[in-house]
Amino acid sequence: MAVGEKKLAEWVPPNKIDELYAKTKDNQFAGINRPTAGPRAEAALEVGPKGDAAAAAPLQLYSLATPNGWKVGILLEEIGANYDAHVVNIGAGEQFSSGFVGATPNSKIPALIDKEGPGGKPTALMESAAIMLYLVEKLQSDYLLPKDTRLRSECMQWLFWQVGGQGPMTGNFGHFKVYAPPQEVQARNYGVARYGMEVKRLCSVLERHLEGYGDFSGNAGLRPEGPRSYLVGENYSVADIACFPWAYMLWGKGYNRPGQPDAKDFLSMDEYPHLKAWVDRIAARPAVQRGIRVCAGSPKPWLEAPKKEKAKL
Repeated sequence: MAVGEKKLAEWVPPNKIDELYAKTKDNQFAGINRPTAGPRAEAALEVGPKGDAAAAAPLQLYSLATPNGWKVGILLEEIGANYDAHVVNIGAGEQFSSGFVGATPNSKIPALIDKEGPGGKPTALMESAAIMLYLVEKLQSDYLLPKDTRLRSECMQWLFWQVGGQGPMTGNFGHFKVYAPPQEVQARNYGVARYGMEVKRLCSVLERHLEGYGDFSGNAGLRPEGPRSYLVGENYSVADIACFPWAYMLWGKGYNRPGQPDAKDFLSMDEYPHLKAWVDRIAARPAVQRGIRVCAGSPKPWLEAPKKEKAKL
C-alpha cells in the first residue's frame, strides 16, 4: 500500500444473519420475505372455473404470468390439455396460504394438482420442470419429449441447465437491476455485474448451440449441418419451452424501468442473432402466445377478449 493511501474497509459479517435482514426492508418483496416456510393464513385453493368445483377439469394450475409460470402455461396450451387456471398473487402473499402450501411446500409458482393422478388419486406437483415432465410423460407427448435415447438425454440436459442456471441467474440479475433497495448502490452495482455477466455467458451458451457448435458427442466445433432451429434434434421440444421464457424476458419489458436502459440494450442482446431468431420463432407459435398470457390478470385472458382478438389466437 502506498504512503498516505487509505485502506478500504473490508466487510465483516455479524454474528448472525438475522442482524442483516433489516438491510432488505426496501426491496419490492420485503413485505413477504421471511426465512421460514409453511402457511401464514388459512385459505383453501379454488377448484374449477371461477370456483365451480362441479365443472372442474382434471388439471388445476395455480400460477402467475412470470417466466416460471409461462413454462407450464405454454406446455398446457401446446398439448391441448384440459385444465383450469387460477391466478396466485405472489405480491399479496397468496402463495403462503394453507391451500397453496398443501400443493407445494416451497410456496413458489407454478403448482399443479392432477385430480386423476397415479392410481386415480389426486397428486400435487411443484417445480416447473417437474410439472412439465409429468405432463409430457402422462399425456404421451412424444413430439415434445423424444423417445430416442440420445435425443431424450439431450432434452433432459437442457431442462436441468435451465432450472439450475438460466432461470436462477437471470432472476438474480433482474432482482438487482429493478427490485433491490434503490439506495444500496454498491450492492446493486455488484449484483448486476455478477449476475449480468453470468446471464450473458448463458446467452452465449444458447447462441453457440443454435449457431451449430457442439454435437453432444465430445466435439466443440461447428457441425456439418450448420445452425439449429431448435435445441434438440430438428424438432421443437419441452427443452425449447423451458428455456424460452427467460430468454424472451430479456427482450421484453419485465426488467425495464424509467430512468434505466432497457435490459436488451444494457446486456447488448444484439450480440446473439441466432438466439434472437430462435426466440422469435417460438414466440410466433399460437400456443406460446396463449401460454404466456395464462394467469396474466385472469386465468385465460384470451377467452375474455373480444371475438376479433379471439380469432387471432
